[in-house]
Amino acid sequence: MKTAIIVISEAGIALAKTLEQELPESEIFSTGTDTDCHSISNLQEAVPEIFHKFDAIIFIGAMGICIRAIAPHIEDKHKDPAVVCVDSTGRYAVSVLSGHIGGANGLTRYVASILGAEPVITTRSDRTGLWALDTLGKKYGWQTVPAESSDMNHLITLFVDCKPTALLLDIRDEGTTQLEHTLPPHVDVFYKFEDMDLRKYDLLLLVTPFIYNTSDTPALYYVPPVLHMGVGLARDAHPVDTVITHLMDVVVQANMIPLAIRTVSSIEEKKDEPVLKLLAEAYQTRLYTASQLSKIEVPTPSEVVNKHMGTPSVSEASALLSSGGGPLLLPKQKGANFTVAIAMDAASVRQGHIEIVGAGPGDPELISVRGRHFLEEADLILYAGSLVPRELTECAKAGATIRSSASMTLEEQFALMKEFYDRGQLVVRLHTGDPCIYGAIQEQMNFFDQYGMHYHITPGISSFQAAAAALQSQFTIPERVQTIILTRGEGRTPMPEKEKLSLLARSQSTMCIFLSAGVVDQVQRELLEHYPPTTPVAACYHLTWKDERIFRGQLQDLAKIVNENHLTLTTMIVVGDAIDNREGLSRLYSHQFKHLFRK
Repeated sequence: MKTAIIVISEAGIALAKTLEQELPESEIFSTGTDTDCHSISNLQEAVPEIFHKFDAIIFIGAMGICIRAIAPHIEDKHKDPAVVCVDSTGRYAVSVLSGHIGGANGLTRYVASILGAEPVITTRSDRTGLWALDTLGKKYGWQTVPAESSDMNHLITLFVDCKPTALLLDIRDEGTTQLEHTLPPHVDVFYKFEDMDLRKYDLLLLVTPFIYNTSDTPALYYVPPVLHMGVGLARDAHPVDTVITHLMDVVVQANMIPLAIRTVSSIEEKKDEPVLKLLAEAYQTRLYTASQLSKIEVPTPSEVVNKHMGTPSVSEASALLSSGGGPLLLPKQKGANFTVAIAMDAASVRQGHIEIVGAGPGDPELISVRGRHFLEEADLILYAGSLVPRELTECAKAGATIRSSASMTLEEQFALMKEFYDRGQLVVRLHTGDPCIYGAIQEQMNFFDQYGMHYHITPGISSFQAAAAALQSQFTIPERVQTIILTRGEGRTPMPEKEKLSLLARSQSTMCIFLSAGVVDQVQRELLEHYPPTTPVAACYHLTWKDERIFRGQLQDLAKIVNENHLTLTTMIVVGDAIDNREGLSRLYSHQFKHLFRK
């Protein structure tokens, strides 16, 4: 956002320079004599050019001067820049013009946070904490389209007046998840249109790629780009505009919204066809080889297409390939000189889903915001009971099933997760720390892949990071150690020969050793082959848990520390000179910034 900062009096220069430092692409304009600013002799003469050149304007000075300066140039909320006024003391930041569409409300909050000011926003939806319907779609990459005969201002009025509202979520993405988390009290959420009783609602909000008969109920569509259109073309299909019109007619006749099309795909041999070239100006295009297409199983293969193109299908196969394995919504349809098929993006299908969530090291407050959101909406939480505190699941919604996997076999775990998944429900598999580090998720993902189940991983804070925090140590120190090794001692699980501790110890890096308290004597012997006996060590038991215990010492005493304190597998062993290292400042600070530390 290109931002002009207009300083009306010398008193605002310091504020302007603070804002300039924090706002990329910002410039200061002043009627004063400061050489670091663009000089303007007359505000009335300078504002017209600034008004049309910049995306946002921040006035620093009196509100009256701001209003009089911009009033003659205001045209349309879709075109006008965002305008914010800050008083010369920096106490208030006021959203003046283009609050939603132009982004002035967001800019007001940002400016206020920079200056420690109070944001003043009068837009009703912002004051009530409701969604801003006119900008909601833009935030998530959806096209905003009022239904026929529905006026946008009227729709917004109904919503902020808290009239009964139905929300249809036909797809699943970041935006729909956020709407579910922030649902206002007067909004009911639905996942199937046929479940909605339109007689009960004054307003409909539909996040969907489909066209529905909303009768006379005011409706607002948010159209996500989740459709993949595959096209087969006759050679030199003409007239081009007519072919494209007929293609889109097929989409509409199938009750799909053309704005929902993300990609148009075909076979490489058609790359020079005028129809595809014109479609490429509006959509992402993807071209596949006959070999790629021939591997896709389709409902309506063609011997004729196979004879001429080397693949039984072009339109259906290319649509399915582009969708990443999503469902085929529209099987092949034939036109005069084209075929067309449409598939839904696999990642957007509202279906059963498994989220593998990193719980963090143990403290319930150290789970990520995203991880907690998944726990709050999960239908099943399957947590690693021997490693994850049950307190982490206390945020679950009413009616959620919460089970510990500690006493389950892998087969029992899979069966339970698949039961909920097959019902189209959300499963959270809750693992300690970060699930990708000694999380035992490989065999689970293999199972999910075998059954074509949709899953995703939410990372978590690992215990090695919790160890650094608990030890108040920076594990990488300039000119001393720049590498952190995450590993484990060799117990029942063999270590690859090239990853033996004695070999890794050669670097004398900061080493964080997982799951090795039971083989600590062997660990100590191997480390002493290269680390000095006096190397600092720490044995960290149940990091961030209520019974956390941390023992410091030297490497030569590591086994004694672990054994005498009866520490178990849930102990992180840290070795290296980075522990508790406070030896001076780096050259960067001690030389370049020495003057800052003088008394």
